Amino acid sequence: MISKKQIEEIRTYIQQAKNPVYFFDDDPDGLCSFLLLWHFAPKGRGIPVRGEINEHYTEKLHELNADLLVILDKPVLAQETVDMIGIPIVHIDHHPPLTIKAPNYHYYNPRVHDDADNRPTSYWAYQVTQQNLWIAMVGIISDWYIPEFVDEFKEKYPGLLPDKLTYPGQALFDAEFGTLARAFAFSLKGESSERRACLQILMKLESPAEILEQNTPRGKFIYRHFTKINRYYQKLREEALATKSRGKVLIFTYPSSEHSLTSLLSNELIYRHQDKVVIIGRVKDDEVIISIRSTKLKIPPLLEKAFEGLEGGGGGHDLACGAHIKTEDFSKFMRKFTQLVNKANR
Repeated sequence: MISKKQIEEIRTYIQQAKNPVYFFDDDPDGLCSFLLLWHFAPKGRGIPVRGEINEHYTEKLHELNADLLVILDKPVLAQETVDMIGIPIVHIDHHPPLTIKAPNYHYYNPRVHDDADNRPTSYWAYQVTQQNLWIAMVGIISDWYIPEFVDEFKEKYPGLLPDKLTYPGQALFDAEFGTLARAFAFSLKGESSERRACLQILMKLESPAEILEQNTPRGKFIYRHFTKINRYYQKLREEALATKSRGKVLIFTYPSSEHSLTSLLSNELIYRHQDKVVIIGRVKDDEVIISIRSTKLKIPPLLEKAFEGLEGGGGGHDLACGAHIKTEDFSKFMRKFTQLVNKANR
C-alpha cells in the first residue's frame, strides 16, 4: 500500500507547488487521477500522455515554467528522462515498480511493498484528496477494481450501480454507471481540439447528473461528444461479439481509425466471455496495437514466449496487457499465443 505518511507527502507537494504540470495516462484511471488532484488544488496544467514520456513532453515543462511534475498512471519512465528534469517529480502508479534513482524523484506505488496490491492510481489520488467521490469511482471501476467505499457511492448516487455489485463489468456494461464511465473514456478520443475542450469541461463538472441528465450546457457538450464516439464503438462492439473464438482465444481486429478503442472493447468482451482470453487488435500502418484480457490465466509469461523471435513487445498487469507487433508477424504471434493459451487450459 501507499502509507499515510506518503499520502501526506503527496498532498504537501501538490499544495506547495505554484505551477504544477500533470502528465497522466490517457485512460479513465489517469484522467480521473488528474481531475481529483486538480480539484483539490486548482492550479497548473494537465496533459494526457499517449505512450512514453519523451523529450516532446519534457520540453513542455520549460515552456509552462512548471515547478512540479506529477506523473499519474504511467508505467514506463526512463532514468535518462528523469535526469533531464530539474524540478521535483511526484510519480504515482500501480504497475510493476520502477527502480529510478534521483534526488528530485519521488515514487509512490503500492506494489513496492506488496506486489499483489495493484489498486488503481485514482484510488490513491482519492486517498490524497478525499473529495469528488464520483470522479474517483469512474477511474477506479474503469480500471477494474471495486473499492471498499462503494456503498458510500451507492448511497450518494442511487441507481447508478447494481444493488449487488460483485464484478466491475456489471457496473461498466450493464448499469447506468457505464454511460458515465464511457463518457469520460471517450473524452480522450477524437480530434485534438475536441479532446482539449472535453478536458477543460471535465475540470469544471460538479456532479454526474450534468452528463447523465444533460442538465447543464457543459454536461450536454460531454454527452454529445460521447454519443458521437459511441456510435462507432457500438458498431465495433457488434462485430466483435459476433466473432467466433479459436479454442480458448477470441481474436478481433479492426482497421485503424481516428479512435483507438481496443482497451474498452477488450474489457467488454472479457466481461461477456469470461471463459476466454480476449485479444483486440487495431491495425495501424505496419503495426497491430493489441489489448489482451483474461479472467484467470496470467498473460505476461505467455506474451514473453509468444514474442520470441518476433518484432514486437508488450506488458502490463497479470490479467490485462497491451502489446504491439509488426503486421507481417501478427499471424505468427497469434498462432504461438493461441497454442500457449490452449495448452495452459488443458
